[in-house]
Amino acid sequence: MGEVIPDYEFESFQNEKISTMKFSDFRGKWLVVMFYPGDFTFVCPTELEDMASFYEKFQAMNTEVISFSTDTVFTHKAWHDTSEAIKKVNFPMGSDPSGKIASAFGTLIEGGELQLTPDEGLSLRGTFVIDPSGTLRTLEIHDNSVGRKAAETFRKVQAAQYVETHAGQVCPASWEPGDDTLEPGINLVGKI
Repeated sequence: MGEVIPDYEFESFQNEKISTMKFSDFRGKWLVVMFYPGDFTFVCPTELEDMASFYEKFQAMNTEVISFSTDTVFTHKAWHDTSEAIKKVNFPMGSDPSGKIASAFGTLIEGGELQLTPDEGLSLRGTFVIDPSGTLRTLEIHDNSVGRKAAETFRKVQAAQYVETHAGQVCPASWEPGDDTLEPGINLVGKI
């Protein structure tokens, strides 16, 4: 937290094209990086479809979204071509087949020395908000059995952007634009 993320290069699938990207390509923008276990699964398409429904709102806030799994870009394309939910995804779908990016972000499920698990090599569900300088501002990692809500990620980006531009103010729990903020050590600032 509070450190610049590593500048990994990766392949992505977006709008029927495969391209090579790196995290520094997004400097100057906010970035949401969301890891999910794998393509052709049950919960993952619901999450990606939900995030796709917010994609234009994120873009309007100078924010890019990139999803990642340890699948290849070719698997992403096959999933995109066959799933009605994933056809709605028009943000980059990053590929991390070696697991090095998931490992760097702390979401990779690694097997033990003596026992392999069915999930080894997959990623936990992880959502990261990175500011325009490449600094990690929020993170959430949880068990793969519970899907995430794009609206909450959107709210977190709004709050991070607000405190970035309003020095000395912080956003309390469940803060939404227009709600009261706080000044540490003082009291509610009032409506904004």
